[in-house]
Amino acid sequence: MLPPELLSAHPQDAGVPIERWNALVARVRRDVDDGTLPGATVAIARHGRVAGFATFGNAVQGGESKPVTSDTLFTIFSSTKAVVSAAVWTLIEDGKLSLDERVCDIIPEFGTNGKDVLSVETAFLMIGGFPTAPMGPNQWGTREGRRAAFSRWRLNWEPESKFEYHPSSLHWVLAEIIEERTGQEWRQYVRERILEPIGIGADFYLGLPKPLDFRVADVVHTVPPVPPPGGWGEVTPNAILNFNTPEYRSAGIPGGGGIATAAALAMFYQPLINGGVTADGTRIMKQETIDFCTKPRTKDHHVDMLFGKPINRALGVMVAGNPETMIYRGFGSEASPRAFGHGGAGGQIGWGDPETGISIGYCTHGFAGDEVQRARGREISTLAALCGK
Repeated sequence: MLPPELLSAHPQDAGVPIERWNALVARVRRDVDDGTLPGATVAIARHGRVAGFATFGNAVQGGESKPVTSDTLFTIFSSTKAVVSAAVWTLIEDGKLSLDERVCDIIPEFGTNGKDVLSVETAFLMIGGFPTAPMGPNQWGTREGRRAAFSRWRLNWEPESKFEYHPSSLHWVLAEIIEERTGQEWRQYVRERILEPIGIGADFYLGLPKPLDFRVADVVHTVPPVPPPGGWGEVTPNAILNFNTPEYRSAGIPGGGGIATAAALAMFYQPLINGGVTADGTRIMKQETIDFCTKPRTKDHHVDMLFGKPINRALGVMVAGNPETMIYRGFGSEASPRAFGHGGAGGQIGWGDPETGISIGYCTHGFAGDEVQRARGREISTLAALCGK
């Protein structure tokens, strides 16, 4: 549970109209009441505190079916990417990393098979051309194993020619850059530089301690699963279920293995949309760093493979952008163009809006199918954005 000082007694205390919070809660509850999902949880934060936190349904936790509570942890899948990316932003702020550096000048093993041309920026934007590069349990546990894998990776297409979502490969590279430039194990660096200063260290994990496994909701498919669309071939139905195992949970896979509560996910964005400062005055990073790292950098020809819309990516996050196309990026229809964040498989939602100060975390352990998840995400994100108006 988050520290009491990060929790508002009532939504209005954090500037969220109660009727709009209630509308959001009703939409989240509906999926559980009608059987679409076995459980779900949502949190809204504003002014550095959680404005509201609601939980519904049940989940298998530690081998037993239990009610979802404020202590229940969820695998947030690719919503993890924003957190690891923010840790890399601090390297830029500290002068330890430049976007125009070649990745191979930081990680020499990366410079094989034509990858020597890739800059940090090109790789960061998922336009580098290695979306399906493999990294398995036999490699990810040691630096030697990871670097040996990097040396074998090949490009799928010419760098910068197009965008293709990199489910996990890019963030293994970012994790390695963190270790190389800080001399610290990457998960510990994220914890000490990002999670603990925000106050969410007890509810957000990259590398779950095994004694806490009992808190995590096991992922389930609520409908017969189908192969993923649009080049996300790594995120298969069976791969999703691997995240129910202690091996995957303890690894803290940087592109998708974060484990958190919805409230912790919402709170992660609060300093990033409030000048880099937490409610108690702790500075996570400078405003100019946040502005620099959340500036969209992809071009119009960098489109997503599902809808054919410009992807509008910054360094590790999506940016809402044009109101006509933001619905394709996971922000609903009412966020400001400056809102940024990253969703996750199964319909996880995490974003913050610097215009309104609203941030949201939404988690579920039920995979209900892509169309259902996309529609739900649009509706929930729209209702969340309205909480700031």
